[in-house]
Amino acid sequence: MHTHATENGGVGAAAKSVAEHASSIARLELQLALLEVKGKLAALGVGIGLLVGAALFGLFWIAFVLATATAALAIVLPVWAALLIMTGVVLVGIASLALAGIGAIRKGSPPVPEQAIREAKLTTEAIRG
Repeated sequence: MHTHATENGGVGAAAKSVAEHASSIARLELQLALLEVKGKLAALGVGIGLLVGAALFGLFWIAFVLATATAALAIVLPVWAALLIMTGVVLVGIASLALAGIGAIRKGSPPVPEQAIREAKLTTEAIRG
């Protein structure tokens, strides 16, 4: 005599099917986590690049701006005062670039796959539930 459970493979087949689906879901969640981490690492890379650019740009800027502006200001002010004024101007520019770089780093930090973790929790709740 055949019952409905034995025709469909029984409880063992159902358990195997559930395990296969759970394994597929786990693989997909891992792929999502990897994509999310890659995105955050890219944002960190951009932020670091901006900070390096700010440092290099700042060095060149100091040399040229101070030389030119100091020469102009030295006509009406003592040389030390002209240098002090130009140093302040350069620091404001460097600070602006550094703040932009720090903002980009914060956008990518911490490199934790938050969306994947949320999806894993929802999947766990759905399976239990």
